[in-house]
Amino acid sequence: MIRLGTRNSQLALWQSNWVADRLRDLGHAVELVPLTTAGDVAVGSLRELGGDGLFTKRLQMALLADEIDLAVHSLKDLPTDPVEGLALAAVPPREDVRDAWVSNRFMSWQELPAGAKVGTGSLRRAAQLRWLRPDVQVVDLRGNVDTRLRKLDEEQYDAIILACAGLRRLNLTERITQALDLSIMLSAVGQGALGLETRSADAATVAAVSQLNDAATESCVTAERAFLNETRAGCTAPVAAHAVLRDGRLHVAAAILSPDGGQRLDWQIGGPVEGAGELGRQLAKQLLSMGGQAILEAKEEQR
Repeated sequence: MIRLGTRNSQLALWQSNWVADRLRDLGHAVELVPLTTAGDVAVGSLRELGGDGLFTKRLQMALLADEIDLAVHSLKDLPTDPVEGLALAAVPPREDVRDAWVSNRFMSWQELPAGAKVGTGSLRRAAQLRWLRPDVQVVDLRGNVDTRLRKLDEEQYDAIILACAGLRRLNLTERITQALDLSIMLSAVGQGALGLETRSADAATVAAVSQLNDAATESCVTAERAFLNETRAGCTAPVAAHAVLRDGRLHVAAAILSPDGGQRLDWQIGGPVEGAGELGRQLAKQLLSMGGQAILEAKEEQR
């Protein structure tokens, strides 16, 4: 029996059940174990809370304490520093990496009038929107997907930005007013991907879970997570990265922004799949040397 730890949010349960069903198809017995993370009960903005590990640390502690055998994370929430005794055993095929523009009144970000209110809980999205539209109000937005959509429908916001992946997984694709092109809104590290974490010494679970791994997705997120780790920016910082496998080579794009959107640095790099981690580190070093280090240090001082 594989004990799969899961948060109780609608999206987390979808993700955990999807993994459980795939494992059952392979002949493994799976039991879901509900757990509550700090991010599920905390109030306030992620910026104030310091979001790294808010949605993942409780699951990791349960793994180390042998309360569960497997944790399913939204990979964009999982910190990049390794935890002794734990292993990322698989990364299944990725969903849509793009961000979703969701509005009942405005079909695109270009249509927003000056002063309009846009809700997001992500510093990355907020900074990129401020870069694009410094004349609109970016307002903090917390809660699960249903809560965020309800606040939009109650006209507390003129638009909100969510992940396409989450809306698609919850059969809410019709709420996507516009899927934002990556040239407009570069995605978070690991966005759209799941991370399946186990105890590294649990050979049986590692062997079972590794069957769900998608090599192409693994290479892409390896490059992205290496970039994030090298910048030391953390999961919630206004940095973005996206890797794609094309013609047998990895192509990685990344950006570092100031929280107010006043500064933005972009760079791209390409190279062999076998060097995914090194590509991500090279990209980080390039952007840091271009002024990204100063931007991130200023962000920490503001915080």
